[in-house]
Amino acid sequence: MDEQTEIVRGRLRKLTGVAVALACLVVVLGAFTRLVDAGLGCPDWPGCYGFLTVPEQPEDVAAAEQMFADDAPFEAGKAWTEMVHRYFAGTLGLVIFAILVVALRGGAQVPKKLPGALAVLVICQAAFGMWTVTLRLWPQVVSAHLLGGFATLALLWLLWLRLGPGASLDARLRSHAVLGIGLLIVQIALGGWVSSNYAALACPDFPTCQTLWWPETDFRQGFDIFQSVGPNYLGGLMDSSARASIHLSHRLGAVVALLVLGALAWRLYGSGTGTRLGAALGGVLSLQLCLGIGNVVFALPLWMATAHNGIGAILLLVMVSVNYRAFSDQSSPR
Repeated sequence: MDEQTEIVRGRLRKLTGVAVALACLVVVLGAFTRLVDAGLGCPDWPGCYGFLTVPEQPEDVAAAEQMFADDAPFEAGKAWTEMVHRYFAGTLGLVIFAILVVALRGGAQVPKKLPGALAVLVICQAAFGMWTVTLRLWPQVVSAHLLGGFATLALLWLLWLRLGPGASLDARLRSHAVLGIGLLIVQIALGGWVSSNYAALACPDFPTCQTLWWPETDFRQGFDIFQSVGPNYLGGLMDSSARASIHLSHRLGAVVALLVLGALAWRLYGSGTGTRLGAALGGVLSLQLCLGIGNVVFALPLWMATAHNGIGAILLLVMVSVNYRAFSDQSSPR
């Protein structure tokens, strides 16, 4: 690899690092926006109540309330929460397209498929962001938008890893690493379904649910992905039994993920080459478990619920690192 290529890769890695930081912030802001019920803080897209930014002048507020009287009452706090999320997401999109431009001009030794995939993904994310508003928080779209945000973060982190120095793990860890990240993705998807259907407090006690080990459930309704659209899903429309089925599924998934990822952390810690990754995985996994239990015991405090999403994102990054290093000897610039 010549000196010029190394310089380009170094610059691209720095730009990707900025994008990773922005993506983490966007994931956390997205979680915060959902948790404070600001997903419809601006009932239109991409503007807010017909304006490019949140209306502030009395005459503008009056016009906004009249124009969208049937959709959502104007609340400045929620509107600003939604728009700040959009501003940072838009900035992230611009940075990703800048990464693509730099990569395309960087020569054969600079990855190009990952930046291209990220550019396509960020366009899809913009569409899901629009549909989240226009379809009034339809759970399928909200969950897909959340998964898209996590996927964007994971691919950016993978690109950052590929542009830096590499180190391999024991090849015998590969199948365990793949199983672990697969289970984690399923668990993230279940968490998104819990959030989009307002099922976080369907079981207000722990370890039981509604004081029972197995309360009345309705998995058919809880996981009906063909439910009709609208009119407005703010607060959720499912019965208590359906929400309990979603919540219990997330709990059971957490137990399986804890066992598999905990075992992987132990193997990594004792492998010699993956000691630091094993310690990181064990620490983040333990923190995520405590936050998940705390959200139930303390009735979903805002800071704790937001942190649960953020630590979930960090856990995904750790697992991407584990899988990258487990297969690193097979990697090449793309």
